[in-house]
Amino acid sequence: MKGFIMKSSTVLALALAMGTFDAAAQTGSQTGSLSRDDVRAVSPALEHYATDKLANGVWKRPSLSPRDRSIVTIAAVITRNQGILLPEQLNLALDNGVKPAEISEIVTHLAFYAGWGNAMAATAIIKEVFAARGIGAEQLPKAAVDFLPLDEKAEADRAARVAQGTGPASPGLVRDTTDVLFRDLWLRPGLAPRDRSLVTVSALISAGQVEQIPYHLNRAMDNGLTRAEASEVISHLAYYAGWPNAFSAAPVARAVFEKRSAN
Repeated sequence: MKGFIMKSSTVLALALAMGTFDAAAQTGSQTGSLSRDDVRAVSPALEHYATDKLANGVWKRPSLSPRDRSIVTIAAVITRNQGILLPEQLNLALDNGVKPAEISEIVTHLAFYAGWGNAMAATAIIKEVFAARGIGAEQLPKAAVDFLPLDEKAEADRAARVAQGTGPASPGLVRDTTDVLFRDLWLRPGLAPRDRSLVTVSALISAGQVEQIPYHLNRAMDNGLTRAEASEVISHLAYYAGWPNAFSAAPVARAVFEKRSAN
């Protein structure tokens, strides 16, 4: 893995020196820590899809900003523990306007929604990318921060539903969901509520956790994600999480859209 990271950093440095990096700043190669020649040596068709369909196709569609695509992709790659893709996607995200502090919050958030091990594996790679780009601790959020305001009524409604449905099975889970997630993690200001929801929805789709999508997709749309953007997230994730996960998420999203339109 360290070899992959060093190779990615070398490619980045060479691209910057040659003045060629800006041309791909919004899309990347979409071959991760491998060069296009590396991929072509194994599968010319795969390199073709990476270049023509993904980098020069999906990533250039206007229905989702390059910054949002980077956030969605990082969430998917970390959730699925795809370390070979992560260095390129982190560099791409930084060039697309995702701040180091936001990446720090994204990996912290995903520890809870994609699993501790996946977040720790990603942290090792993020550390190397930050070091290569001269990103220091002064650019990252502190552990203790002033929380965003809490919507007490919405939180009380959420807590009541969870207590009723989950409490009999695991009171500890209910308690930690309230105290650690919704009265702590979700109130950290280093990631805007819309972006935190975008990360969560992307992680759920990537992990195939369709039962959790309705609540979090509704929350994302309440936080400012549009229907068109949510639809494009699903389309984008077909490439990074696989078509089956995207197709499993699509009818769930449709039900959310229709219910919101009817209200």
